[in-house]
Amino acid sequence: MYIALNTLYWFFTIYYVLIIVRVLLSWFRGQEWSYNIISFLSPITDPYLDIFRSFIPPLGSIDISAILAIFLLQFLADRAKVLAVSAAISSGFHFGMTGF
Repeated sequence: MYIALNTLYWFFTIYYVLIIVRVLLSWFRGQEWSYNIISFLSPITDPYLDIFRSFIPPLGSIDISAILAIFLLQFLADRAKVLAVSAAISSGFHFGMTGF
């Protein structure tokens, strides 16, 4: 159970970072170097962001839905981490000096 929850935690964390990078790069749409990265990240991140965009429309050029999407991912990552640690403790797993 610990391994599955820990894997879920890392999935949420990596996806969170990808969304942050995608949102930050959207500020540089006119730059050629950002277009290549955005075109790579869009198919990965936009399906999740589109869920929030469907009920929170952009306010001008500001996409508030991305903030909510990021907060939800951070919340889910934190919950997965807490559950992983509690599963590890209940099964007698020893963390040692390295922590989580």
